[in-house]
Amino acid sequence: MIRRSLSVHTKEDDVKQQGENIFHTRCLINDKACSMIIDSGSCTNVARVTLVKKLGLNTVKHERPHQLQWLNECGVIRVNTQVMISFSMGKYKDEVLCDVVSMHATHLLLGRP
Repeated sequence: MIRRSLSVHTKEDDVKQQGENIFHTRCLINDKACSMIIDSGSCTNVARVTLVKKLGLNTVKHERPHQLQWLNECGVIRVNTQVMISFSMGKYKDEVLCDVVSMHATHLLLGRP
């Protein structure tokens, strides 16, 4: 059975679609329900600035300030702060360092490491 499943060939279109999956879910941050998007096509972890302010999370200066362009319609966004986010989904708990930016899509956006 294992040998058969390992030898299954996928279509190239299926592989491309899997590389661009977006998963919407909810998580808890400081016991508050928040929206989360896991985007396999992104390489950035981002936290919404209003989430950081409302939950009173401590930010740090970004070691390498940079720009992002794809998060909202106002053009280029300068990223110069980061925040460590501890979140949970059911029994799963994790901590991730995120860039802090103004975005509208979600509270927390996680890309591939």
